[in-house]
Amino acid sequence: MTLTGKHIAILGAGRSGRAAAMLALREGARVSIWDTAGTDAFLGMPEGVVIHPDATAEQGAKILSDILVVSPGIDTYGPYVAAFAEKTGEVIGEVELAARFYQGKIVGITGTNGKTTTTELVERILSHALLGGTACGNYGVPFAEVVLQNNPPAVVSLELSSFQLETIRTLHPVVTVWLNFAPDHMDRYPTVEAYRAAKLKIFENQTAEDTAVVRTGEQLPALTAQVVTFSTTDDTANWFSEGKVIIHNGEIWLDLDQDTSLRGLHNAENTMAAMAACEALGVSSTAMREALHGYAPPPHRCELIRTLDGVEYLNDSKATNLHALESALRSQTRPVVLIAGGKEKGLDYSSVVPLLREKALAAVTFGQIARPLADLFSSAVSCESVSSLSDAVAVARSLAPRGSTILLSPGTSSFDQFTGYEQRGNTFRDLVHQLR
Repeated sequence: MTLTGKHIAILGAGRSGRAAAMLALREGARVSIWDTAGTDAFLGMPEGVVIHPDATAEQGAKILSDILVVSPGIDTYGPYVAAFAEKTGEVIGEVELAARFYQGKIVGITGTNGKTTTTELVERILSHALLGGTACGNYGVPFAEVVLQNNPPAVVSLELSSFQLETIRTLHPVVTVWLNFAPDHMDRYPTVEAYRAAKLKIFENQTAEDTAVVRTGEQLPALTAQVVTFSTTDDTANWFSEGKVIIHNGEIWLDLDQDTSLRGLHNAENTMAAMAACEALGVSSTAMREALHGYAPPPHRCELIRTLDGVEYLNDSKATNLHALESALRSQTRPVVLIAGGKEKGLDYSSVVPLLREKALAAVTFGQIARPLADLFSSAVSCESVSSLSDAVAVARSLAPRGSTILLSPGTSSFDQFTGYEQRGNTFRDLVHQLR
């Protein structure tokens, strides 16, 4: 593919858009970047890019481009993109653009929850096996930045969100990982089926030579690739774990308790998926065990902050949807005081109620959905509603007896009060460390 002389219009001046711009420039294109933000958002833009701050749909409708590259934070099917797409040859995303100029192998990873941990595990194993494995896409760096390196890695560990998958055309992972599926992003998608359809695009360019690593029971359509299964409930799956050891072909491949700091069934699933993906690329069990020795999960994913007065404080701020919240609750072995809440995303939280009855002593809700969430949760446990995370930590501490766990697992996104789940988790960590 050549971009020489072509006009590449990019929507979004963030890191993804800038990476796409640099790659397009390297390939000889004329590049423009459009963003609704002001000029400050364009500071440090690569030389040669024509910038358009305060861009409007009316302007977009007049623009002629060969390819329109849409950043994942912008609604692909919204009126803004539709205007810019009126006179373009093709609408894709930065991940698809990068894939067209990458010569190595792709491990593509998707799922409603667990993507980032699995992506990091794949990267760690492949790096130890001297295959590269750079984490990129929805986690790590933009894929285009990896492609721009002087010596790109032989394999990338590519985390793919539904937003990124919407705009793929030719992207071809030799290994795909489907972790799980649950309703999410209902503030962007009109139906659950539309969200699922975006996720399923990860499989569409695979062939019979490729591998699809799939959680047992996921009800997927017939796949062209060779299917490898993993499970924590079905010991006939190709990979099985009861939460402490990982078994493959009747042999223990990893002892999670002894070799890693990974705990809980959800982390066992992530680890099995990563190991299955790397085995498909020829990595041995010995190399995997060496790579994962001493591994601790990333911050904000059931991260143990501290134990104070016999109470554990867990930061699971990455739980930005129902499925993640349910997984965190299900994995707990101590009585829980749950802290949940944040942005209204149009989700139905009634499925959490039975788990609260089983796992929780009490709940504290905060943020935009604090009051309706408290009204629902109070049918299962004692529940208090507060406005801020600071207040939530203080109330939760007063409700948590020795031997219990205070679990921040919000169950929704953070954008009502924070810039992202990282800032929310860091704030929780700071608040907990300030307790005396």
